[in-house]
Amino acid sequence: MINITLPDGAVRQYESGVTALDVAKSISEGLARKVLAANVNGEVWDATRPITQDATLKLLTWDDTDGKLTFWHSSAHLLAEAIESMFPGVKFWVGPALESPKGFYYDMDLGDKKLTEDDLATLEKKMNELAKKSNSYVRKEMPKAEAVQYFTSKGDEYKLDLLSNLEDGKITFYTQGDFTDLCRGPHIPNTGFIKAIKLTNVAGAYWKGDEKNKQLTRVYGVTFPNQKELDEHLAMLEEAKKRDHRKLGKELGIYTMNDDIGPGLILWMPNGTVIIEELEKLAKETEEDAGYKRVVTPHIAKENLYLTSGHLPYYADSMFPAMEMDGEKYYLKAMNCPHHHKIFDAEPKSYRDMPYRIAEYGTCYRYEQSGELFGLMRVRCLHMNDAHIYCTKEQFAAEFRAVNDMYQKYFKIFGIDKYVMRLSLHDPEKLGQKYVNQPELWKETEDMVRTVLVESNIPFVEVKGEGAFYGPKIDVQIWSAIGREFTLATNQVDFAQPRSFNLSFTNNNNEPEIPLIIHRAPLGTHERFIGFLLEHYAGKFPVWLAPLQVKILPISDKFMDYASDVKKKLKKAGVRVEIDDRSEKIGKKIREAELSRVPYMLVIGEKEMTEGKLSVRRQGKGDLGVLAVEEFISSIKEEIEERKSGE
Repeated sequence: MINITLPDGAVRQYESGVTALDVAKSISEGLARKVLAANVNGEVWDATRPITQDATLKLLTWDDTDGKLTFWHSSAHLLAEAIESMFPGVKFWVGPALESPKGFYYDMDLGDKKLTEDDLATLEKKMNELAKKSNSYVRKEMPKAEAVQYFTSKGDEYKLDLLSNLEDGKITFYTQGDFTDLCRGPHIPNTGFIKAIKLTNVAGAYWKGDEKNKQLTRVYGVTFPNQKELDEHLAMLEEAKKRDHRKLGKELGIYTMNDDIGPGLILWMPNGTVIIEELEKLAKETEEDAGYKRVVTPHIAKENLYLTSGHLPYYADSMFPAMEMDGEKYYLKAMNCPHHHKIFDAEPKSYRDMPYRIAEYGTCYRYEQSGELFGLMRVRCLHMNDAHIYCTKEQFAAEFRAVNDMYQKYFKIFGIDKYVMRLSLHDPEKLGQKYVNQPELWKETEDMVRTVLVESNIPFVEVKGEGAFYGPKIDVQIWSAIGREFTLATNQVDFAQPRSFNLSFTNNNNEPEIPLIIHRAPLGTHERFIGFLLEHYAGKFPVWLAPLQVKILPISDKFMDYASDVKKKLKKAGVRVEIDDRSEKIGKKIREAELSRVPYMLVIGEKEMTEGKLSVRRQGKGDLGVLAVEEFISSIKEEIEERKSGE
């Protein structure tokens, strides 16, 4: 008998060889019908794979991220089976599941054949036909030599290349129906779980992402356990197209890019700069209230700084190449951390100075690969809402909790209703390679972060192997108004660099003590956050954040003097305002102001001028009625100062 420990701590005994699906059936037949995969001792397994020793077990359903990813990876195999039936002799490369965008793809070499968008409907039909057979996904372990022989006989150079990087004893094949593939899995129990299928597009993709290699055909798709969820997903994708930050960024004059400047380097237009300044103003006010002091650091530094910090050994691929000056190597700043550590170390510190909080909207440069650049989301020059808190172990919980409280304040301001903290941990097997080799400090700091999250009742998930090289971190995942997930920001613990930089303070026993460092960036970067906000608001920013807050629309030129007088009063009150002084009909002026997403439109005609009033229109809501000038100014000032959402 073996012991199976469930998430609630309950321990059940089963015969060796029991599967997660068997365990589910012993609990409830209804539960068993929902199980897609299982987390066994921290690894995702097939729900049908035998468990032969004591284990912790979590049953994974569609409600779990790993359940969805298993579902989508299994769907990629179903796609491959359908393609193989239509294009005999096709060779496959890889077919991973995708968390964002949702779904999967498969890369393939079709030889001299072509697959076009017109073929997708036929492929979908074939996939549905195969799914209804409810064929099991069968796992088979195989010696490497046998696997090599299998793919050599098929003349499949792509799978042979994959095999060359795998160790003997770790080779697995999966078969469903008439399709067999080299795959580490896991997979769902059978194809019958896949009820709704949509193949979204066909694209070209170089083998291994190298443009020197052959271009393969890539087919993207998404599947769901029912048609209703697929329909909702497709509707969301259509809405997302309208809200695409690249499209809105151009339409609203937020930012631009230019080949002469370089890829991934953003030029902020006047409208975008207004948004940046409003976000900085919010951050500075919030941080001043929280006891932060502002600092400014240079954009470059000597090589030795980044060797000391560990960024060069662990992060070199993401940094721009060195510049040679005066016999020294200088690097563009990829992160603010080591610069801030030097500021902390510039003057002696005692326990009375702790916690020591410093903040900067620092400019950093990261060498993202060309294929990874994406609008404002992946750039090479970024402006980060950065800060470092140097504190004692006793102060850590309160400081870490205060940072999380700051996140939640921002969520409320921006109308972010759904979020989760992703606690990223180290991988013990990669200590000294990907992570600083300090196992005791890893355990201690990870436990400290976990305790704060639990005690604060903050929703979080744990992810192994995604921590920073110097400590555990929280990645803040948020969802936009249409349900798309974004990574907003980070909150990290650094136990390594205080030691690398010999940072210390004098404690109350007059002894040197090493501080803990909390590295946080609640608003992330201007680039990523504004990209998120463009989608979240569909370009219809709340008044306080809108580049232009009021557009005055005189019906004819004879009302221009009154319009100018109103403009002066609004500007004096701190409102961003313009007059549409064109000789156009008022209907056209209103339509264009609406398309420009200006929050307020003030229509001025004979009656308004005579009575000293304004006809007020709200973007998306229409006519709000007539108000006295001072009444409108008072109202909009309150909306701006309180940073109201505008809903």
